[in-house]
Amino acid sequence: MPEPRFELPPQYDPHAVERPLYRRWLERGVFTARVDSPKPPYVIVIPPPNVTAVLHMGQGLNNVTQDVLIRFERMRGREALWLPGTDHAGIATQNVVERLIAKEGKTRFDLGREAFVARVWAFVRETGPTILEQLKMIGASCDWTRTRFTLDPAYSQAVREVFVRLWEEGLIYRGHRVIHWCPRCLTALSDEEAESKDIDGKLYYIRYPVEGGPKPYLTVATTRPETLAGRHGGGRESQGRAPSSLRRQGGPVADHRPAGADPRR
Repeated sequence: MPEPRFELPPQYDPHAVERPLYRRWLERGVFTARVDSPKPPYVIVIPPPNVTAVLHMGQGLNNVTQDVLIRFERMRGREALWLPGTDHAGIATQNVVERLIAKEGKTRFDLGREAFVARVWAFVRETGPTILEQLKMIGASCDWTRTRFTLDPAYSQAVREVFVRLWEEGLIYRGHRVIHWCPRCLTALSDEEAESKDIDGKLYYIRYPVEGGPKPYLTVATTRPETLAGRHGGGRESQGRAPSSLRRQGGPVADHRPAGADPRR
């Protein structure tokens, strides 16, 4: 009876090898960390990818690096936990869904608040699992039993609890200002969500009449002349005397020069 021949495939088929191996890891729970373990802990909280689309190359590289660290510490005998999750990415997700609605010839105002929120949640339910499956495809050894989403009720409650405690302890405050305002989204944006560009500007010199000062005017330079109307008063200390005040009557005199110009000219 002839012996069975063992033939190597002409090229490596990752699906035939990696999928069964990864499935075996999951079935044996090798990625699941134990809370009551006597081993020293080692924890990485994954920077949650946005649910706006699929993973990009940068996220793949970042997660592979984390996987190397977590596997290394696991092999060293530590109780390693790599906590996975996804981020709702509010403004970014809203923009993606609005573009999809625009293809239908509509806006979020046409749908109304409740219908638009429902569309966003439907999009999140579609893209969220896709991103997690992509992480599994590249072999990420996350503890999938602890997968979280930033808008999970328990997480949202925990965030509110922390912020309220910090407020009550005087460790945070609410500033009465807006960093960036989007005229299209009609909402505030963080620095990370604002796209900056360099433009040629002007430096405006505003002369405010001074009452009782050594000079008749106090010159203030600004690149934003629209703030002129908001300057109600000011003062300066001069040789130990009480600060001089700006006169409210009589408007200031404004001049403008290219940014960087010598104010003495």
